Amino acid sequence: MNAPRAAIEASSVNLFWTGGWDSTFRLLQLLLSHRLAVTPYYLKDPTRPSTPVELATMERIGERLRETYPHTRDLLRPLRIADADQISVAPHMAAALREIRRRSYIGDQYAWLPAFCERHAIADMELGVHVDDKVQALLRPYATEFVHAGGYRSMRVDPRHAGGAEFALFGGFGFPLFHIDKLGIARQAAAEGWDAIMDMTWFCHRPLRGRPCGLCAPCVYTIEEGLAHRVPASRRALSRVYRSLVLPLKGPLRRMRASIAQRRDAAAAAPGES
Repeated sequence: MNAPRAAIEASSVNLFWTGGWDSTFRLLQLLLSHRLAVTPYYLKDPTRPSTPVELATMERIGERLRETYPHTRDLLRPLRIADADQISVAPHMAAALREIRRRSYIGDQYAWLPAFCERHAIADMELGVHVDDKVQALLRPYATEFVHAGGYRSMRVDPRHAGGAEFALFGGFGFPLFHIDKLGIARQAAAEGWDAIMDMTWFCHRPLRGRPCGLCAPCVYTIEEGLAHRVPASRRALSRVYRSLVLPLKGPLRRMRASIAQRRDAAAAAPGES
């Protein structure tokens, strides 16, 4: 007999899902290995051309899951969508992002995501942070293992670091993929027979004629983390040139802009001359 829908809703795992490699693998683990209900969330970024592709990808994956694994019809809750540009980032989160960026650049989404969770009182959202991810490297000194209410082990920022920038942005998240990389995910998915669904995932932020561009950050990470075959050969060649000649300049330019902005903010905060 199926569990009552209200009980499934109350016990579901919250997951930020994009239709990408990492978050889809986590979705499969929860639904197929742990047999737990999942409430997926997606934040629409109006500046990202891939949004329609990502939404269509998640719809197709959901349909495939319900067809292939009928028990997921109850476990996979409807996708909850919010507009990223409508999320108000609290000053302490904006300050935490600035502080972290002085040491390691991370994207604007790492302010939107906790702000969204705080606004909706979600204290246990899962993120697909994995080995070779900038955020994983950032959080390694602060992370600790815990046992989730669903019965599996995961990682989170240790509450002993409350008050720090890392806890301000990431203290409300679980990181169940913290000790695995993309190739490890590929091996585990193959062992479980999930290859067909994993091949449906999407990652490129700026698709060209429906294919990965090879130049955006997710394409670069996909290539560098061992899944280059997912990018068309012609775009891989272009990406090689981009990563050799252009990408090395981005870090210094970003740090220079951050330094200029920091000096400007300091000047604006200084008391005026009498």
